[in-house]
Amino acid sequence: MDFLKLFEPKTIAVVGVSLTNDRHPANVIYNKNYFRYPVKVYAVNPKGGIYYKEKVYKSIKDIPEKIDLAIIAIRAEYVPAVLSDCIERWVGSAAVISGGFAETGRGDLKKKLLKAVEEADFPIIGPNCLGIYSPGSVDSFFLPSERMVKPESGNVALVSQSGGILVDQMVKFAGQGVGLSRAVSIGNKAVVNELDLLTFFARDDMTDVIAFYIEGFGPGEGREFVQTASRFPKPVIVMKGGQSAAGSRAVSSHTASMAGDYNVFSSVMKQFGMVEARNEYEMISFCESLSCHPEPISGKVGIVTASGGHGAVAVDRCEISGLKVPPLAKKTQDNIRKKLSSSIQPIASLGNPLDLTGSARDDDFVTAASELGRLKEIDCILVLLLPYLPEVTTDVGARLSQLYQEVSKPIVAYVPHVERYRMFIEGFQLNNVPVARSIDGAILMVEAMKRYDP
Repeated sequence: MDFLKLFEPKTIAVVGVSLTNDRHPANVIYNKNYFRYPVKVYAVNPKGGIYYKEKVYKSIKDIPEKIDLAIIAIRAEYVPAVLSDCIERWVGSAAVISGGFAETGRGDLKKKLLKAVEEADFPIIGPNCLGIYSPGSVDSFFLPSERMVKPESGNVALVSQSGGILVDQMVKFAGQGVGLSRAVSIGNKAVVNELDLLTFFARDDMTDVIAFYIEGFGPGEGREFVQTASRFPKPVIVMKGGQSAAGSRAVSSHTASMAGDYNVFSSVMKQFGMVEARNEYEMISFCESLSCHPEPISGKVGIVTASGGHGAVAVDRCEISGLKVPPLAKKTQDNIRKKLSSSIQPIASLGNPLDLTGSARDDDFVTAASELGRLKEIDCILVLLLPYLPEVTTDVGARLSQLYQEVSKPIVAYVPHVERYRMFIEGFQLNNVPVARSIDGAILMVEAMKRYDP
């Protein structure tokens, strides 16, 4: 299957455009791609007519140009016939937005859909989904542009059975500064499933991290998915819906998936070195962390702080998460102390956490992190930055980030996420260092690198 036709189409046909209802899902999809994306878009409706001064074609077979992507938003019973037309016209791919298939008990319609395309090597996303968002190329989501919050382009591919979860994660990506390479809502995944997309994204130059929200696998799919993921050199993050008995019933009515035994699922994720996110908070933290530092660590953390309380909270949280905060030898502490500012040399506590006190300057943070980066007993540096300290400047994020290039050890930062501190945060993020809005979030970012075991 040629997935580039899905993610980077040059021509699109939107099937189901209404001539009377501009809020119809097909119209929303047509309009946003017609006005905002560098693609040629054709409208299709059996009645024909004119829409935005453009011809509406009665059938996809009537369009005089080869179509890369057909986006189908019509009643479910008409979908198999339209897909047959797509096959006949050599359309490159399709996203079936329409619902009303197996999730409503219409398994017969799914069989008709599969029969229509059974001998064609034809990638179909859906049905019962939002489809595809590929920054700068295509957006098949039937959500008005003015209501969408989209993250910047980046290196994380996000795949979800649930369109709602996908959009919500995109909002959180945008708020957290995590960039997106592609986003796919696969719904009932009648043809293209998680394994197909995993295989594509593993070779996709735009993608370095692959994240999934999964409600359930079909027979045999789960085993093949984890075995394949374990062979690819990119972090794979998975969040599972239906973790409880009640949740399992919910996913069955949502996308007709069988959730399976969650404990078995979780154990297999760990066994194959995949990163399981137990909730959406972990999902966003793991995506940000591994998009910056896609390498595993053993979990030996060196902490730099200007607050003893923050340091203590971070150590407690590390212990709970199975991370180690090794104490530093007296000789090492003495070596670090003599390189700090004279004003904090007598008052800094350097056992790990390295508490530089509220009198610390930029140079002290850089010196402490740099020295930790040279220690073999430390494989990750956690910086708890309090930007309201009088001698800390907005340069500190960028200066600390440069250390990553020198010491080759991942750095994670905590900075309170309020607008006044935006320049501190950007100093880190623009230099590819993840920044958490809480100490818990920072520890999760470190934990992600420990859970990843390629």
